[in-house]
Amino acid sequence: MTSVEEFRTEVRTWLRANLTGEFGRLRGRGGPGREHEAFAERLAWERHMAAAGWTCVGWPEEYGGRGAGLEQQVAFHEEYALADAPARVGHIGEQLLGPTLIAFGTPEQRARFLPPIVAVEELWCQGYSEPDAGSDLANVRTRARLDGDAWVVTGQKTWTSLAHESQWCFVVARTEPGSTRHRGLSYLLVPLDQPGVDVRPITQLTGTREFNEVFFDEARTPAANIVGAPGDGWRTAMATLGFERGVSTLGQQVGFRRELEAVIARARSNGAARDPLIRDRIARAWTGLEIIRCNALRMLDGVAAGAPGPEASIGKIFWATWHRELGELAMDVCGADGMLAAGEPYDLDDFQRLFLFSRADTIYAGSNEIQRNIIAERVLGLPKEARP
Repeated sequence: MTSVEEFRTEVRTWLRANLTGEFGRLRGRGGPGREHEAFAERLAWERHMAAAGWTCVGWPEEYGGRGAGLEQQVAFHEEYALADAPARVGHIGEQLLGPTLIAFGTPEQRARFLPPIVAVEELWCQGYSEPDAGSDLANVRTRARLDGDAWVVTGQKTWTSLAHESQWCFVVARTEPGSTRHRGLSYLLVPLDQPGVDVRPITQLTGTREFNEVFFDEARTPAANIVGAPGDGWRTAMATLGFERGVSTLGQQVGFRRELEAVIARARSNGAARDPLIRDRIARAWTGLEIIRCNALRMLDGVAAGAPGPEASIGKIFWATWHRELGELAMDVCGADGMLAAGEPYDLDDFQRLFLFSRADTIYAGSNEIQRNIIAERVLGLPKEARP
């Protein structure tokens, strides 16, 4: 069996040998607020990875993965980030839907949907949030009814990342009329390239458009495309969220460290580091990053033991707030220059994009307010917030 260090060396060696030429120019491209960058080229890169067996490394070998253990998966994501390799385009299928189908899907669903995820031939998006059901997922109003051999879906999803580039969407919809909250929901796999589906990109503060509204007007999907039992979609949806906060978070922190190092370099070069208040905030940012890593390791210990603890909610609120504050620090380090865009086409620089896009960190994937309620009520056992 390959040791973790041998596996890490194999990953590092392959990336060094393959991130060259056309692919080498993709280093650092993509990611939050920058998903528009070289998308077609990044898709080609990911298919190149797939051909060499470097997608879905944590999946069992029988489903096209490498069967990598938890520590090996951590090594892969860390080395990928350290190489400054381009942001992944198939991560929603690989890290969210794939593990969900492996855990809850039927043999037919696994045979149909897993191979195209491994090969990066089909891209997926996540149909959870709605205008009145963002962090409060149990309030979804999108509905679906069984019509012969098909589910008919009507409703609206929003903040759907990369829906405009995806072929499929896993949708949480209410399938039991009259049901409320988490009861009566189902988890459906819905094709986007069909009549009755309208994908509308949303322009963000950064001027980019990676989020979307998705409207379903009696869109159809085969009756077999339901994961789990009808009405039991809440359990499946929560499992997907658990997979979302997995080993890739340690790779995320490598990116955070690179951003912090860039802020420090700017502070030294423009004299901002002479300000004792700026130095204090940089020290706090460095300390916070170490806490983020420590908490992620605690979370992975729970995952390895088969009983994920509260660290996922604690970690989300901490890293989201930390990242937003790093964007504010970056702007203060830049000073007045941070208010000016470069010449045409007036694109944002890295610090400006960090400041603007990180405002979303404390909202998506469970807002800070919702995370505080979860921690208070489910972890600490405090009285529940009064609800109408």
